[in-house]
Amino acid sequence: MGSDIPVLFPQELAFALKMEGQELASELQRLSIVKLYELGRLSSGMAAKLLGCSRLSFLEMAGKYQVSILGNQSADQLREDFENA
Repeated sequence: MGSDIPVLFPQELAFALKMEGQELASELQRLSIVKLYELGRLSSGMAAKLLGCSRLSFLEMAGKYQVSILGNQSADQLREDFENA
């Protein structure tokens, strides 16, 4: 279904983060998908599908990484959204 993209990282990184290689690889995958979502390059639905979880689980994960699920809206945009809700 997908293809592997090898990512090289120094073993010191896994050691510093106290993670095994596969655990670090999974973390890097989650981080990259969450970042692509934050940048608006992926929808939350597509990000969830890529990570094999529900959309709600993905949005909770984004929150753990301190990524807003509201996007990078200005105060005026948020106010307008609130008024239209």
